[in-house]
Amino acid sequence: MKNILFFITLALSVAIHSTTTSAATDLQPTKEYLIRTAQVFSEIIDHSKPAIVYIQVTKKAAAGKSGQQKLSPELEEFFGKKSDNEAENPFFTDHTTYGYGSGFIFSPDGYIITNSHVIKDASKITVTLADKREFSASVIGVDGKTDIGLIKIAAKNLPSIALGNSDLIKSGHWVLAIGSPYQYIQTVTAGIVSATGRNALGISDYESFIQTDAAINPGNSGGPLINIEGEVIGVNTAFLTQTGGYIGIGFAIPINMVRTVTEQLITYGKVTRAWLGVSLKDATVDDTLTLIGLTSAQAARVVGVKDDSPAERAGLQDGDLIITINGAPIAGAADLRNRISLSRPHSDVTLEYIRDNVKVTQAVTLGVLQ
Repeated sequence: MKNILFFITLALSVAIHSTTTSAATDLQPTKEYLIRTAQVFSEIIDHSKPAIVYIQVTKKAAAGKSGQQKLSPELEEFFGKKSDNEAENPFFTDHTTYGYGSGFIFSPDGYIITNSHVIKDASKITVTLADKREFSASVIGVDGKTDIGLIKIAAKNLPSIALGNSDLIKSGHWVLAIGSPYQYIQTVTAGIVSATGRNALGISDYESFIQTDAAINPGNSGGPLINIEGEVIGVNTAFLTQTGGYIGIGFAIPINMVRTVTEQLITYGKVTRAWLGVSLKDATVDDTLTLIGLTSAQAARVVGVKDDSPAERAGLQDGDLIITINGAPIAGAADLRNRISLSRPHSDVTLEYIRDNVKVTQAVTLGVLQ
């Protein structure tokens, strides 16, 4: 009996060892893949971090009537409602406030991209590099309609980060967000692209956001969203929250939009937009796009044409379904509006639209948005 128990125990030990060894062997390729992925992330971070900056902003708060400064609801609750003699209280006079955010160097001569809301109304901007050097920065230009800001520091041979092509990104692509949330300089979060072309969020006038589940928190604003190639494909700008905390929905401005805006800011100090002169809305499932193999998300319906506008002169009419611009398919009304606005004023574009189930191709000379 003892011999039988011995052999059973030995057999079980061999079986368990064999199973464990087999499981470890089966998991080895997965472990190696995860190790390689971590190494890639580390290399991207090491390469990118020197070009990421911390931005501290000093602002002179504008006084209200009689030199009084309006309190936020939170401060009102703490200090109490303002009284009739509040003008005698020095707390309510003009005062200095501070803000902070992130940015990244995209040229070795000191140009830094950030959000316009980070540097808006700044009286002083201090930029801290990854090596702890500090510089005063000057504002080159801001574009509040896209929430893009451009500043510059007086330095040469700076580390910079390459700009990618945001038109190539798709849902599921890995991304890294780098910034300074809550003043913790150089914080990295990872995630994927959740969606592209997000609009109608009310964050800015021209929206085509990249949505990501990489954590974006206060202080990340203006920092880069980086792809697996180590290129910037977006500028982190906002996150959706109901509690003030992170819930996995962050937004970044696509870098192709940023590139066009910053080129104008460098050249002219401001952004001048092109104008077509139409009112648009997204196409609906009731439209006859299925006849040409399209969906409602791939067209914009004209619902108004301005008098003496480029659209009127080109013969566009109410009801036309615009499907391409310069041969490129559009992704709805917001996408077409963005593409028109970022075109050069007085340039020619080619629109393709459907009228009475017939495709029409029409050249249009754009105007200037006033």
